[in-house]
Amino acid sequence: MLRRILGGSLVVLVTACTSSPYEPPSSPSETGYTANGTPSILAVAGAESQHFAVGKEISGEWWTLFQSTALNEILDHAVAGNRNLASAKATLAAAHDAVAVAAGGLYPHIDFAASALRQRNNYQAVGFTGFPPKEFNVFSLGPSVSYTFSFAGLVPKEVERLEALEAVQKSEVEGAYLTLTGSVVTEAITIASIRAQIKAIEDIIADDQNTLQLVRNELTAGAGTEIDVQTATSQLAGDRTQLPPLRQQLNVAQHAMAVLLGRAPAAWTPPDFNLDSFVLPVELPVSLPTSLVHQRPDILGAEGQLHAASAAIGVANAQLYPNITLSANIGQQFLSPTAIFDEASNIWSFGVNVAAPIFHGGSLEAQKSAAMNTYEAVLASYQQTVLTSFAQVADLLDALAHDSEMLAAQQAASQSAEAALKLSRTSYQLGNTNLLQVLDTQRLAQQARLGLARAQSQRYLDSAQLFVAMGGGWWNHPPVQSDSPPPKS
Repeated sequence: MLRRILGGSLVVLVTACTSSPYEPPSSPSETGYTANGTPSILAVAGAESQHFAVGKEISGEWWTLFQSTALNEILDHAVAGNRNLASAKATLAAAHDAVAVAAGGLYPHIDFAASALRQRNNYQAVGFTGFPPKEFNVFSLGPSVSYTFSFAGLVPKEVERLEALEAVQKSEVEGAYLTLTGSVVTEAITIASIRAQIKAIEDIIADDQNTLQLVRNELTAGAGTEIDVQTATSQLAGDRTQLPPLRQQLNVAQHAMAVLLGRAPAAWTPPDFNLDSFVLPVELPVSLPTSLVHQRPDILGAEGQLHAASAAIGVANAQLYPNITLSANIGQQFLSPTAIFDEASNIWSFGVNVAAPIFHGGSLEAQKSAAMNTYEAVLASYQQTVLTSFAQVADLLDALAHDSEMLAAQQAASQSAEAALKLSRTSYQLGNTNLLQVLDTQRLAQQARLGLARAQSQRYLDSAQLFVAMGGGWWNHPPVQSDSPPPKS
């Protein structure tokens, strides 16, 4: 009878473990990101041309496409020293240990116990007056074995849930790695962009000084006025006020990069990046939507949460069914150490315990209902994450197309403004133009210079952000070793 019970229980256990497997969400039906297809990037005279490579895989070290040795070295130090990445890796290790703890319930537990007691019995306390109190020693030792399982596979479902959460944490590590590499590249480009803007402001200030000197020369020659001198001086002072905010932004970017490398700002200063030290990536890989959902760490993490929520339903369901515990003990119990290993001291026990829920006030059914509702909420969150990622990619595709248009417009505006400024100064020296007209033309030239510097840097920034939005190719250069690459659609 006992064999039949155990055999039937094992069959039910195997059936419960293999029932209702998790099914991942279906691949998206979209074939592109924008309503009008992948946009084309305008070729700009005198600047690098870019184009989208739809369906091409991203390089694991995508930042090397900018061809900056200093940037490559900094990325190596950042991956080694970043505290957020280290924290994510340690949390992943803890999640892995949690799976191992839960998986221990899939196997019998074997323990060994030994005890030595000094005991006193008082028979008179229970009415046996003819027996005086007696003191004696009791010794025992031996192993015990126990194994618990449920008809609905409670432990396997809990292990599955924790494995899904471990996968979520692995995605967190990959996300931390992607965020780190993207942030370092972004800060490097930001530093180069701010330095370009500072250089433009310094050139503007040099122009202001030239204009002031021109006005002073005109005043000395009797053709200018003191009002013109004060106006030019005011223009110079006003343009100088643009430098402190830019220098503050530069300091903030430098400090942020130091923190990304796990350094204090006082202990490390990044290189003086310049836009000229970067090469704009010519080819921009664009993964298809069916591949993107298997590449972006945030989507993979959301899917892991969905898997965990699905397994949680199995856990809640298993709690509605009986649990069976098999236990066995064998050992010795004796009153004197000299009796150890004596056959007369041998003791053993074997038992089966069945615990089945009968009435819990509806709490177990409510737990299952809550798990099912949580699954629906996590599913909606997963779908929202996918939609948000598609929108982010669409924004960047359009942004890169508009960046080239903006650069071409800024180039034309800068060339026109510089020519107009040169003509207005000549006209002022000939007495055909007043100072206000010169300053107006100079202000347009200044705006064009700053706009050109920003347009040039924006192409680098949007290119880097597109690589990040595509998942950064972490599977080709994983921060955590994996047994297999992400699934391909």
